[in-house]
Amino acid sequence: MMTSTGAPTARPLALITGVGRTVGIGAGIARRLAASGWDIAFTYWTPYDERMPWGPESGAASAITDLLAEQGAATTAVEADLADPDAPARVFDEVERGLGPVTALVMCHCESVDSGLLDTTVESFDRHFAVNARATWLLIREYGRRFTAAPGSGRIIGLTSDHTVGNLPYGASKGALDRITLAATHEFAHLRITANVINPGPVDTGWMTDEGRAHMLSRTPLDRLGTPQDTAHLVDFLCSPEGQWINGQLLFSNGGFA
Repeated sequence: MMTSTGAPTARPLALITGVGRTVGIGAGIARRLAASGWDIAFTYWTPYDERMPWGPESGAASAITDLLAEQGAATTAVEADLADPDAPARVFDEVERGLGPVTALVMCHCESVDSGLLDTTVESFDRHFAVNARATWLLIREYGRRFTAAPGSGRIIGLTSDHTVGNLPYGASKGALDRITLAATHEFAHLRITANVINPGPVDTGWMTDEGRAHMLSRTPLDRLGTPQDTAHLVDFLCSPEGQWINGQLLFSNGGFA
């Protein structure tokens, strides 16, 4: 765990999962919330990046921590394999020791390995559901159990996808994430916590081929690809007092991608 603590402030704390690369959506959200006055705790898992085509980004956690500190945020970075059912409780323990209780939970973590109906393995299917669905439930459960912030200030936000063709375990497990996250809308109503899901559409963070990029552009009316900042602006709004009335929604923030 790495911690960078600034001067004592009354800044609320956001826990953001899946912040492993400086170009990722999670890092973009972390920077936007830090600029809006939040302290930031984040998780990352280097072995995931090591087995993906883009590879690991050396020193990413330290670089992100430094960028957030420049925005005045106290930060804590926790490396955690969210396929481990004990990891969510450990993450909250470490975050609370370093920075205190969590006000907003933003879940950007994922397992995403392309495979379809015929070539998905049972091992891959189970790992996708362990990371994308079970860990989402366990993180939300820990958050609800430990929530101590003022009623009406709590936020739960999950990032999802509706892509399933050729991407079966990812899309199916993200569908489960939707239902799990939105259940908190009603089950945590006594805490006045809002819960929403964002589908950001295709965001090029280094995984697209030239052919894939051209295909995505052809299906996006605004004639550009989404950026981490596009998602970050919506998360920032949902976490603000002005965003409190948006609750229990699956929001498409994708430039009209079809």
